[in-house]
Amino acid sequence: MELKDCKIYLITDEKSCNGKDFYSCIEGAIEGGVKIVQLREKNLFSKDFYEKALKVKEICKSHGMLFIINDRLDIAQAVGADGVHLGQSDIPIEVARKILKDKFLIGATARNVDEAIRAELSGADYIGSGAIFGTNTKDNAKKLEMAELKKIVNSVKIPVFAIGGININNVSILKNIGLQGICSVSGILSENNCKKAVETMLKNFS
Repeated sequence: MELKDCKIYLITDEKSCNGKDFYSCIEGAIEGGVKIVQLREKNLFSKDFYEKALKVKEICKSHGMLFIINDRLDIAQAVGADGVHLGQSDIPIEVARKILKDKFLIGATARNVDEAIRAELSGADYIGSGAIFGTNTKDNAKKLEMAELKKIVNSVKIPVFAIGGININNVSILKNIGLQGICSVSGILSENNCKKAVETMLKNFS
């Protein structure tokens, strides 16, 4: 699986499953058309994060999907993930690239054109930009205006994924502006049927 084949990018948040089985939600999302899964569970201790990562990696591997770890280079290396996603306050991208070489994908969060260009020059493989519609899953996320998102897309050659409050009802607003795809958390996981949610999202984004 390559980034150019990825339209719907699932970012995990177990609370968003609203009591549904976490791993079944991920499996359903993949069956619906998710091609890339990022494990983002910020409140877990390292051992718990590692063990959860092993399970999610196995699900992704069995379906041939990409598996990304949020923030933690050590966990990404330990479980043999496909990549790591780094925010503006995480280890610098160029340092991560020296450590990971070319064996791992590196994603970067960028909320403006300067951050996007810097991320590309530093060695990022893709960019996540938002929060485009606001979000309930990240406390400090500021809303990103659509005009700025379009500038970010046009400022770099690497793929850009929009993130932040994206669901089946608003995803169509984001099509035809040059995005590689969209990232969703609760827009998929909080739905009763994760598979159907992704299928609908793909239909509305295409």
